[in-house]
Amino acid sequence: IADIDMTIHRGEIVGIIGQTGSGKSTVVQHFNGLMLPHEGEVTVLGQSLNAPKIDLVELRRRVGLVFQFPEAQLFEQYVGDDIAYGPRNLKLSREDVRTRVRKAMEAVGLGFDEFKDRLTFALSGGQKRRVAVAGVLALEPEVLVLDEPTAGLDPAGRRQLLDQFLALHRQGVTLVIISHNMEELAEICHQLYVIADGHTVLKGPPETIFDDPARLHELGLGVPAVTQVMEGLRHAGVLSQTDRAYTVAQATAILSPRLSV
Repeated sequence: IADIDMTIHRGEIVGIIGQTGSGKSTVVQHFNGLMLPHEGEVTVLGQSLNAPKIDLVELRRRVGLVFQFPEAQLFEQYVGDDIAYGPRNLKLSREDVRTRVRKAMEAVGLGFDEFKDRLTFALSGGQKRRVAVAGVLALEPEVLVLDEPTAGLDPAGRRQLLDQFLALHRQGVTLVIISHNMEELAEICHQLYVIADGHTVLKGPPETIFDDPARLHELGLGVPAVTQVMEGLRHAGVLSQTDRAYTVAQATAILSPRLSV
């Protein structure tokens, strides 16, 4: 990667998009020091990754990174033990570990008493994904970086997991999300960054990014399906040029008054 220019503020939900191999995952691995910059400047939560004595252990506690298909990284036999692994390494008391595990499980919609003693590998795919996310949340990060968090889940599973991430955001967690699901990003993100060939090529709010479908097409990317539908209606003369929507809710608000009962 080179010429990456990103600024993420506390409390934001930021989306990162780009074709496979564009450098998205490499970029976010710099956010908690899994990778260090060879040149340039990376500052995370006031700490420079260029500093010779940076505390990477503390940084990784404050910035949680959930890789794509994180359930593949589960290794403990029981759900509770897998989620407790991080807090135990922080040398917390047994009671504090239990409290963190309970809180993390509840945050992802897994009842503590119902799931803590379940066999990890007997869970459904969606449940395993939640356990993996809970293992990161148990470290109580201030920033949560998610690499394709809903990939491979059915629509109901995606919606449930997305709602749980939004609940974490309401509690003050900053979210950074890599995704190919443009509908999800349009719905929840404050800012989007488009990366191509290791460079930041576009940045701005979703309505700015998705309002240039031709440029995204050049980059091998698309826009939300509802945006395509609205564009077709504008070309057909059904809607005016100002009638633009990037989410289903926005489209509903525009189209509802035009529908006859």
